[in-house]
Amino acid sequence: MDCNEAVQATNDDASHCKRCAVQLGYWTDNYISLFVPKSDRKTPEINRGYYARTKGVGLFIDKFLQKGGNRCQIINLGSGFDTLYWRLKDAGQEVSNFVEMDFPTVTSRKCYFIKRNKILLDKIHVEDGEVRLSPTDLHAANYHIVGVDLRNLNEVQAKLTEAEVKFDYPTLFIAECVLVYIEIPQVTHLLQWLASNFKNCVFINYEQVNMVDKFGEVMLRNLRARGCPLAGVAACKNLETQRERFLGSGWEGARAWDMVQIYDALPTADRQRIERIEFLDEQELLVQLFQHYCICVAWNGDTFCDIDIT
Repeated sequence: MDCNEAVQATNDDASHCKRCAVQLGYWTDNYISLFVPKSDRKTPEINRGYYARTKGVGLFIDKFLQKGGNRCQIINLGSGFDTLYWRLKDAGQEVSNFVEMDFPTVTSRKCYFIKRNKILLDKIHVEDGEVRLSPTDLHAANYHIVGVDLRNLNEVQAKLTEAEVKFDYPTLFIAECVLVYIEIPQVTHLLQWLASNFKNCVFINYEQVNMVDKFGEVMLRNLRARGCPLAGVAACKNLETQRERFLGSGWEGARAWDMVQIYDALPTADRQRIERIEFLDEQELLVQLFQHYCICVAWNGDTFCDIDIT
């Protein structure tokens, strides 16, 4: 398995982990089972970690939607089998355009699942009654899946144009454990291009942090053993390097929190609910995991400059 294949396989790992946590009742997702029919039981630490990840990212998505207005759009980078589009539909949250981007080998599988499932297809808003499908891409009125290598900016621009993205609309970018797999100069070029073309936007980035201690070294060793070296790990040294990745690429502002802080900011009643689902034998291990993941939020434009954890 080459490096690209190993990185793409992380989508399957994450999807199975989400499927397990949803099945146990950590959060509601009526669609993940349509992409992942079954999953092995994961450890309580992993289930709680994915709960914090999903709810933490969701916290900032909600804040963006509250400020973005009816014309806002979402672009999910390295989206994998994410089900956010359908979950937002169920919640009555409409966006003008929703675009998912990933390697063509991943998007082709997602298009295949959607094409074969009436529940997924019926939720896609289609004004002209048509969903256009190719082996790797899907285009409907306000939902698009495009196969692309994020390292190729010409291709990224062409695919965004195909997906009818409006560069002057309020735009949310989401990336979960994506940038860390790309070489630093290529990430810089991508972030610079986004910052220069979208003047009113937010970027939510979830990935590793504090990777220079012993726990981080073990994580890196395990990933290398699976053929997944973290090409962009230099930006994951600490919360400050996470912020600087954006500030040094032309973004107007950025804030970052580790997952201990994010978890503590989630609604108390819901945290208490999920903590009763499974007994956690080693609280220390969960804290260590949370200390080694973070959410960094960057922005351009005055509309979103006050987005915070509270």
